[in-house]
Amino acid sequence: MTGFLNLLKPPGMSSHDMISAARRALGVKRIGHAGTLDPAAAGVLPVAVGQAARLLEYLELADKSYRAEVLFGVATDSGDDTGNILARGEDSVPEKATLRETLASLTGEQEQTPPAHSAVKINGRRAYDLVRSGEKVNIPSRRVHIKDIRLVCKREHSIVIDVDCSKGTYIRSLIITLGERLGLLTTMGFLLRTRVGDFSIEEAMTLEELAARGEASLLPPETMLSHMNRYNIMASRRKAFCNGLATGVRDISEEGTYCVFSDGAFLGIGRYSGKSGELTPVKVIQQEAGA
Repeated sequence: MTGFLNLLKPPGMSSHDMISAARRALGVKRIGHAGTLDPAAAGVLPVAVGQAARLLEYLELADKSYRAEVLFGVATDSGDDTGNILARGEDSVPEKATLRETLASLTGEQEQTPPAHSAVKINGRRAYDLVRSGEKVNIPSRRVHIKDIRLVCKREHSIVIDVDCSKGTYIRSLIITLGERLGLLTTMGFLLRTRVGDFSIEEAMTLEELAARGEASLLPPETMLSHMNRYNIMASRRKAFCNGLATGVRDISEEGTYCVFSDGAFLGIGRYSGKSGELTPVKVIQQEAGA
């Protein structure tokens, strides 16, 4: 049993809870997820089953999309409405023109510091665990890319936004930065992840639907990795690739990692080196390769 699942995580469940439920529904042990969602958040949770679990590191490179509520007039220690209130202030919402202009200023590459109440690991421990134990947390900033931010609607004390962004982006941090640029206190209300690469919320299934469909819910791994470059090797080199042997190629111009196919069959992941001119297997998905 190998493939991906596009699950819809409800608020109140942890990503770990979702994996435990999926493991019971399918009766398999080897299962994992990409892109942790906080318990209070909801939305798309990509899950890998069997050999597909070896591909999770590549899935985590995919861009993501979110819908989030921005609450005005309050700041919390966690950056969202589940935290302790640190301050209150003016809760009136700026005009739409001001909001759109400020949101546009947040697009592009930027330095972002993840919130202390996050799943970022520091010396092997989750940041939120360190915070709960009373330890001081210093999280290094990271480069992220905000591709687009759109104003969905404006309410009396809040707005709803859609965000397309790179991996590693924290919407809570983005919302705090938005407030700083507007000169207002802001925190995040609800958060809904609407997309992870090829996994969309329109096609996500609940745990109840997974239990009903079972193995038929699995998606072929290669269909969910369109954010990666693809390369087709000759049929005569298929066995060699599946046995871990490099293949010399002349028609690749860019170094990097590729999804490797042969006659339409997905073999696994290979890395091309311009120096050696070879495509070397990195992950071989044997079930798909027929090796």
